[in-house]
Amino acid sequence: MPERRTDLALEAAQAVTAAAGLAGVEQTERTEDGVTVTVVELRTPEAAEKVGKPLGRYVTLELGPVQRREAEGFQRACHVLAGELAKLIPQGEGTVLVVGLGNRAITPDAVGPLTHEWLLVTRHLVEQLPEVFGSFRPMAAVAAGVLGTTGVESAELVRGVVERVCPDCVIAVDALAARSMKRLCTAVQLSDAGIAPGSGVGNCRAALDKESLGVPVIAVGVPTVVDVNTLTRDVLEEAGRGDLEPEALEPGGAFVTPRDIDQRVAECAKLIGYAIDLAVQRGLTLEDVEGLVE
Repeated sequence: MPERRTDLALEAAQAVTAAAGLAGVEQTERTEDGVTVTVVELRTPEAAEKVGKPLGRYVTLELGPVQRREAEGFQRACHVLAGELAKLIPQGEGTVLVVGLGNRAITPDAVGPLTHEWLLVTRHLVEQLPEVFGSFRPMAAVAAGVLGTTGVESAELVRGVVERVCPDCVIAVDALAARSMKRLCTAVQLSDAGIAPGSGVGNCRAALDKESLGVPVIAVGVPTVVDVNTLTRDVLEEAGRGDLEPEALEPGGAFVTPRDIDQRVAECAKLIGYAIDLAVQRGLTLEDVEGLVE
């Protein structure tokens, strides 16, 4: 039977533990400033194998205040996301490299490239004008593109940049696939386990992680699509037709995305970009970041 597909550790862990329970999975949930924060930790190889994710810590933020258009909802969600990111970024004054993964020309896959528009890139300024920007932490950014348009694997390009820039860590931003429609563009997943570019649309490339790059890799992902096969199986199960022959539901490479995907992706990219700025430049306020970036 085809697997119900999701890149969110929260959904994968819930499906496994709901079926049989699983040792080695620790899950906690809290609400901070209206944002639901769920932490899933995969502590054993057996748990990681069952859930289908690498060992590590996965933090999912469900952006209720933004989705409901609450007063200052964007600002509150941005601060909560920045706080969770700051816990994963190594402390110090070394460079942070942000990598935008995905294809700008395909809207559901454009979260990574669009995030660049909202980043406060400072590495060159710190080096060239230390008397003005010496208090800023160096941050560099690169849009890796996709193999079909560059002819270069994202992992190869990023590895070359890492060797040249020597960052303390890499933050990789990409689009993901969810199981639930309600989480599309309304959740952000952070992980210290790295990421496989293209996983959201079933086109996994070489992984970006500490093993492959030699530095910690923090993955930031936004679910923008749901696999049609996964959605169909869930709907049929809810309708009491879970006994339908699996052969009738073979994956066809089709995905469902929100009708207002353009607006949602743009908003998610801005949210992530600002949150990264705040997490890296910890002495700045959101108003400072807005003034410097815009």
